[in-house]
Amino acid sequence: MPSSRLPWLTARLQGFGTTIFAEMTGLALAHQAVNLGQGFPDFEGPEFIKRAAIDAIEAGHNQYCRTHGIPELNRAIAEHQRRFWALDYDPEGEITVYAGATEAIYATLAALCEVGDEVILFEPYYDSYRASVAMAGATERLVTLRAPDFAFDPALLRAAFTPKTRAILVNSPHNPTGKVYSRAELELIAELCVEHDVLAISDEVYEHLVFEGEHIPLASLPGMRERTVQISSAGKTFSFTGWKIGHTCAPAPITRALRSAHQFITFCNGTPFQHAMAQGYRAPDSYFEGFRADYRARRDKLCEGLANIGFEVLTPAGTYFVQTDIRPLGWDDDFEFCRMLPEAVGVAAIPTSAFYSDRAAGKHLVRWAFCKTDAVLDEGLARLARLKPRA
Repeated sequence: MPSSRLPWLTARLQGFGTTIFAEMTGLALAHQAVNLGQGFPDFEGPEFIKRAAIDAIEAGHNQYCRTHGIPELNRAIAEHQRRFWALDYDPEGEITVYAGATEAIYATLAALCEVGDEVILFEPYYDSYRASVAMAGATERLVTLRAPDFAFDPALLRAAFTPKTRAILVNSPHNPTGKVYSRAELELIAELCVEHDVLAISDEVYEHLVFEGEHIPLASLPGMRERTVQISSAGKTFSFTGWKIGHTCAPAPITRALRSAHQFITFCNGTPFQHAMAQGYRAPDSYFEGFRADYRARRDKLCEGLANIGFEVLTPAGTYFVQTDIRPLGWDDDFEFCRMLPEAVGVAAIPTSAFYSDRAAGKHLVRWAFCKTDAVLDEGLARLARLKPRA
């Protein structure tokens, strides 16, 4: 029987393989499908930020910058944190800029975890989390979020903390479910972190896309400012995902550790784009209000259309993803459904069980992205209307 191991690949990364996004995008391209799978906007971000990037390029800001971010961007991020979340961070000693939030997650785990440490993750998870934990030499401890409300069992969360627990990674608003963690859920997480002296890594890249409830930064809760690494993404907030500008906010001792790892991963990145994003973080409130309102309208359009087709729609409280239960249409295997869809009706989506360790927990769910123009959403829904229920 042939080995499933990939030659040359380290044992830590065996089994991770190609991401589900690459497979589904490949099928979308092969069948000229409307891609409602990958989570990036198919429209441009604000013109004033584009103009600022062009101005920075023309002004000669095209070489390496200092490793932890240009001073103007670090100051703008600090102003943003005070303005929206009443959190005070020193731009020079507590804020670091990375090649996107994905690098920030990896650098954080690489900097803070020893081989054999445990990191608590909620599943379904963003796909880079487990790989980053593995590359850091740590071990994951999983707590499952279960449909339809994607709540977790408090007893199982308590049991996940052990003497080996180094950190817990929390993503709210949550990809891929669209869940926004409640204050009570976050307070329990905070209580357990303090009780066990555990670090928190808080992925908040969708902080400005909350439609129901409120965004509560984990660092704002009692006892958490000194133990939390808060991660966010200018690419997500301003719809320039290809620019790869992300950042962390963390207390100075932790930040020094993060920068030690970051300097040997990318050192620095995107100098002219950093200049542009500094302008973005200083945008008026009307930008952020319009950003959320536009995405709420896209969410409602896609959710209504999917419900009319016959899916059970689990309306998201945040992010730009919606989950649907495919069983009302006669399907019970999300991979089979998503591999069929591009050729059969010309639409691509993402099987949610790809983000669970135990596929059974999510194999009836499919994730759709609504970070698309109205024309693309309308075309995708029109094609999906041709989908016949399975007998």
